[in-house]
Amino acid sequence: MLQQSRNTERFQFDRLQSAAFDYFLDYSDPDTGLVADTSLADAPSSIAATGFGLSCYPVGVERGWIGRGEAASRVLTTLRFLAQCRQGSDALATGYRGFYYHFLHMKTGERVWQCELSTIDTALLIAGVLTAAAYFTGEGTTEAEIRALSEKLYARVDWRWALARGEALTMGWRPPGRFLKHRWRGYSEALLLYVLALGAPHHAIGPEHYRAFTATYDWITVDGAAHLQASPLFIHLFPQAWLDLRGLGDAPMRDKATDYFANTGRAIAMQRAYAERNPGGFAGYGRDIWGLSACDGPTGRQRLADGRWQRMRGYAARGAPDGPDDGTLTPWAPIACLPFAADASQSALAELENFYPDILCEGRFPGGFNPSLPGAGPEGWVDDRVVGLDQGLVVMMIENARNGFVWELTRGIPAIRRGLQRAGFRGRWLETRETA
Repeated sequence: MLQQSRNTERFQFDRLQSAAFDYFLDYSDPDTGLVADTSLADAPSSIAATGFGLSCYPVGVERGWIGRGEAASRVLTTLRFLAQCRQGSDALATGYRGFYYHFLHMKTGERVWQCELSTIDTALLIAGVLTAAAYFTGEGTTEAEIRALSEKLYARVDWRWALARGEALTMGWRPPGRFLKHRWRGYSEALLLYVLALGAPHHAIGPEHYRAFTATYDWITVDGAAHLQASPLFIHLFPQAWLDLRGLGDAPMRDKATDYFANTGRAIAMQRAYAERNPGGFAGYGRDIWGLSACDGPTGRQRLADGRWQRMRGYAARGAPDGPDDGTLTPWAPIACLPFAADASQSALAELENFYPDILCEGRFPGGFNPSLPGAGPEGWVDDRVVGLDQGLVVMMIENARNGFVWELTRGIPAIRRGLQRAGFRGRWLETRETA
């Protein structure tokens, strides 16, 4: 746990966590409460980043970075806007059937970029809505309205409609009436989506749909243990920012005598081993410089600093050990791994600060960097954006490593407990008396 870290290391993590929290103060709209996808000027809102922001406000209160009244006011502004904005099947609505479009105009809430009605990003938003409501339990009118609006927003999401008459949830929908081709099958960040859809007070899906999700899990053996493979780190991290899965197992995990928390620790070890092996011969890689996940990156065929040519992938879900990999690393990912591998996370932070001192932007890690490419410093190519999702993970995971605060909040949400139980999870805190 973070309390066991040396004082200097704890200060470094505190500084990064505080700066990451400030992203949600600096890049949210005061009238809608929506959070910008990135720090770029005129970036639209990401509903997932908004969900992370809603979850981070309680952390900010507990850390003393924002007053409780101001944080509650910000949450209420967001929930009121989400409740009142237009839901419809046309291309300019904010959402439909309780779901929301992936990207919204920061001031109007209208759909932008012809994006999809996103099931997973709506789940990340709803997770934030529920987390905020679990924290703001005071008797005053503001906090009471937060809880009422939270119930309303969760209740109107039509999870069954998103099945599109199939076994597994679809990834999304586009107006005027076309579901996306792909469905959520196999291990992914949609673990959180299924838990919320199973635990919903209305329009809940059945356990058979979770079984369809897990039926195509890809298991490998790592050091004699069964490992559920997913190469990009964000897949492991996103659901567990909210879900305390330590010692809990669904049927597939119980069959393999493991759990998702331990599985994440193995994924981190595999990333470190891959970076140390460095099969691509990229600059900077090592046991303490690692972190392959979804991020933006350089594009096209480019000459590396060592003279080789490399195809760059732009935005991609980079991962290890199966790739893709073009030398682009996510500096925030090792920090977000703190609850699962504290020593590895602390060593990565020390290496980043030692070898890439100019990588921070306003005290925050950028979306990615590629030290194999020529640049102004050893960092090479550096993303010119700070990404809201990344900052939310940093805030929540450092706090979970510190004291389990976000996990404690979500363990008290009846819908989370219900969703996990209907998914077949057993163990630890799920065996205690159900929260009132």
